Amino acid sequence: MKPAPFEYHAPATVAEACALLAEYGDEAKPLAGGQSLVPMLALRLARFEHLVDLNRMPELAGVERDDGTLVVRGATRQRVLERDAQVAEAAPLLAAATPLIGHFQIRNRGTVGGSLAHADPASEYPAVAVALGAELELASAAGTRRVSADEFFVGTWMTAARDDELLVAARFPVWSGPCGFAIEEVARRHGDFALAGVACALASGRAGLALFGVGSTPVRVAAAEDALLAGAPADEVAAIVVDAIDPPADVHASSATRARIARHLVARAVMRAKEQHAAG
Repeated sequence: MKPAPFEYHAPATVAEACALLAEYGDEAKPLAGGQSLVPMLALRLARFEHLVDLNRMPELAGVERDDGTLVVRGATRQRVLERDAQVAEAAPLLAAATPLIGHFQIRNRGTVGGSLAHADPASEYPAVAVALGAELELASAAGTRRVSADEFFVGTWMTAARDDELLVAARFPVWSGPCGFAIEEVARRHGDFALAGVACALASGRAGLALFGVGSTPVRVAAAEDALLAGAPADEVAAIVVDAIDPPADVHASSATRARIARHLVARAVMRAKEQHAAG
């Protein structure tokens, strides 16, 4: 199929892009890597009067360290995070999650900001952002603001960003001292969206645990994080998680199946994170 007709815009700056979003409101849609949006347009699952292409703005791409934070610009390709030594050193969980996204052709075009803004509940980056305590930087014609990852994801394909706002950067805290990170998922085939998955981060006095594929947003279980910090066994942490979630059912897996998968994945991720943390 072909997309419904739309007007194409190719702004050269973030300011120009924000002006277009302010002018056209919910009739406009930013186009980043297009790996999710273009198929939806082609199948006419989505329709917009205006597409605002973000691929001609150098200011929207790149990775840098800034005062204890790894700043990833919104149009940075996923392959950059997969290969960049700075990312592997500053945010190992982010680097470990990237190869699980689709196939290399997808990662060559897909962007970090696009994945976060698309907010698919079965995708890896939103869960990593929540587990690490990231902030999302949003720009509009009125200025910029930051939203915590916990507050940014509000539902399936829904975020706290307004129609006139553009996700320009993700700011991931660089965890210091002995740390352990792990991400685990189960998918029907390599490159598919996960049936269930978990991102786990552990440091002295700090823990993050976010599940994906088991709810309409990344799911945090505060009691499980507290148990992880207290040194509870991996199976106990996993049991706390399963008691707190109510996964959806679909043609690929029942709710009970997703819960069983999640329990196994949480236990495995927690064990891996603990081993890394102990190794220093």
